[in-house]
Amino acid sequence: HVQLVESGGGSVQAGGSLRLSCVISGNTLSHGCMGWFRQVPGKEREGVARLYFRWGNTAVADFVEGRFTISQDNAKNTVYLQMNRLKPEDTAMYFCAAKLRSGGTCDNPNDDDYAWGRGTQVTVS
Repeated sequence: HVQLVESGGGSVQAGGSLRLSCVISGNTLSHGCMGWFRQVPGKEREGVARLYFRWGNTAVADFVEGRFTISQDNAKNTVYLQMNRLKPEDTAMYFCAAKLRSGGTCDNPNDDDYAWGRGTQVTVS
């Protein structure tokens, strides 16, 4: 049974940094991919960053380019989202979601084959 648990959210002033963590239990980070997504009440969930486990390929959305970085620590079964130079518009609930089989992509939050975490709130003022 795969579980994803996010942590690291909180309140920070504009220009500050946070590092979100997503720990995966029940599987290893050897195949598949993970995405970080965010959602504001009343708006659709949007993709922030994604990582493909086998080769370490990463991508981030244009609106966080140069500020956010996604990375993995296989020994800890953890994927991180380092968020720097935070802006008020980054305020959202952040979720990690994974597809733990080869061949999928992790750019569309509306796919129905993710395992999701419960989210962690980020507030930037």
